[in-house]
Amino acid sequence: MKKLLALLVILVLFHFSAANQTSAQALKRIRIGYPSLSFRQSNVWVAKEMGLFAKYGLEVEPIFLRGGQMATQALVAGDPPIVNIGTVVQASLQGYNLVLVAAVETKYDQIVFARKGINKLEELKGKKFGISGYGSATHNAANILFQHLNIEINKEVALVPTGPDAERLGAMLAGRIDATFFTSSAAAPARKSGFNELFSVADLGVEVQGNGFATSRGYIASNRDTVKNALKGFVEAIYFVFANKKEAQRVFAKYMRTNDQEMLEDSYNGYIKWIPKKPYPTLKGIQYMLDLIAPTLPQAKNFKPEQFVDLSFLQELEKEGFFTEMAKRYPTK
Repeated sequence: MKKLLALLVILVLFHFSAANQTSAQALKRIRIGYPSLSFRQSNVWVAKEMGLFAKYGLEVEPIFLRGGQMATQALVAGDPPIVNIGTVVQASLQGYNLVLVAAVETKYDQIVFARKGINKLEELKGKKFGISGYGSATHNAANILFQHLNIEINKEVALVPTGPDAERLGAMLAGRIDATFFTSSAAAPARKSGFNELFSVADLGVEVQGNGFATSRGYIASNRDTVKNALKGFVEAIYFVFANKKEAQRVFAKYMRTNDQEMLEDSYNGYIKWIPKKPYPTLKGIQYMLDLIAPTLPQAKNFKPEQFVDLSFLQELEKEGFFTEMAKRYPTK
């Protein structure tokens, strides 16, 4: 009898082990990129860490690509095939058939910080202003800022590509640049370093198309189900963050590589303030970007905002009641 019982236990354990292995093997492996350590990238992190991508059949490896320019180049090359970036318009204008299937940024959460001695925006004239790289969100935000100030880039202010937030902070501390942007997620170290906080670009009220879930039309054509399942995980992560502050901040801390509570609090508050639960791209914002880019890329005048988006995935989720389901699963006040 004991031998029979032991045999049954072994068979049951073997069954569950085999089932788990089959389940793991069934997950499709995919890399998804992100270009910064801002809270706007956190949907990818949270969906990975909380098993939301796996829930929809994907084994996702998040890849940090160190700035919008590098992230765009990687997406153009097809690895990773999905990246959370804000440079789809610029890349597509240069002949790359990229497209946004969702977006989480319609205003630039970019705060101007300057070294001691610079107390007004007008005093940036003649100075070196750090951006993460050309074609990045910080580059676009700089164009908007200096256009607003009537300060001519290259003639009256120099833009200096200096890398991600931590590297720009280091460049400020070393005196290689006079001012730069930091997002809400990266503002705390800048304040603690004694830099002057001058202005938030978001306060200009300019509607832009920033960070979003981007891929290529070619990848969609051959991997539509993968893109849709990735988007499901991405969207569910939004609802999860709204409803689970403590768990969300734990994930933020891991990927942002910090335990600074002020930084984590700023990041979460920024997320709740800026991230939409229905992440539709903004056609108005894309048109603004086209108009902004047109002086340097004249072909922008020949494009329409609709050419840079594929709204069919979000529309399908609407019809399937996905957003309603998420609202019920993750109730918030």
